[in-house]
Amino acid sequence: MKTILIPVEDHNTMDAVMNCAVLLAQKFGSYIEGAALGPDFTEIAASDFAFSGMIFDEKTRLQLLDGAMRKFETFMLSHGLKRLGEVQTGASFGWLGAQLMTDKNMGEYGRVFDLIAVGKPDNVTNGARSLTFESALFESGRPILIVPPQMVTGLGSSIAIAWNGSSETARSVAFAMPLLLGAADVQVLNVPHSRLTGPSADELVRNLRRHGVAARTVPMEAGSKAPGAALLEKAKLLGADLLIKGGYTQSRLREMIFGSVTSEILAETRLPVFMAH
Repeated sequence: MKTILIPVEDHNTMDAVMNCAVLLAQKFGSYIEGAALGPDFTEIAASDFAFSGMIFDEKTRLQLLDGAMRKFETFMLSHGLKRLGEVQTGASFGWLGAQLMTDKNMGEYGRVFDLIAVGKPDNVTNGARSLTFESALFESGRPILIVPPQMVTGLGSSIAIAWNGSSETARSVAFAMPLLLGAADVQVLNVPHSRLTGPSADELVRNLRRHGVAARTVPMEAGSKAPGAALLEKAKLLGADLLIKGGYTQSRLREMIFGSVTSEILAETRLPVFMAH
């Protein structure tokens, strides 16, 4: 977790995203890089960027870039981080440069980082956009941290894993190993109603313990609640401050039509979610 990328845009979860990144940077001595999100001229009409009625010219581009950079740097400095080059060790930050990046470009650029921190997708006015989340998840090949609007004071002390035996969740757990090794408690929850074949929660716990992770199995029975809601409720009762979940086990088209545990969690979570696909 030594390098963290933050796509910076003016939405209602931006401070919470930067806050979580700072907590991780302080834990691991990480470098955080900010980069401004924005459309290119050819895709404005086809995107969900909020540019209705706005003339997107060079002046507008510079305003977006400057606003994003100021927001990012002000937050980092106010939380005690030093600019890259001013400190040899410990948490630091930097800015990508004088360019706006599309969601797709940001996902591609994220391939050289250990983690990408994004806001939880929300359809409300000024909410974080789903395209940013999707590009980070599907284009980067790296894990992402999905942050809800609620500010947190700690991250990674008590971790819940939503285990369904899938390869996506296995990759998420592998990427999260630095966090798991530092956690005081790791609860492995079997996803209710999961029909996937694969190792059990007990088998995952046994192998995590071999790495020195303080893991334990927490049984979950299938009930009347949707699986995503049941997992979030259980994680809250256990005092988890982070949820690890694989991203979209079914085909993306089926997810869009029928929904999924991933979609349920994204819609309802108040916990940061660590996810890979």
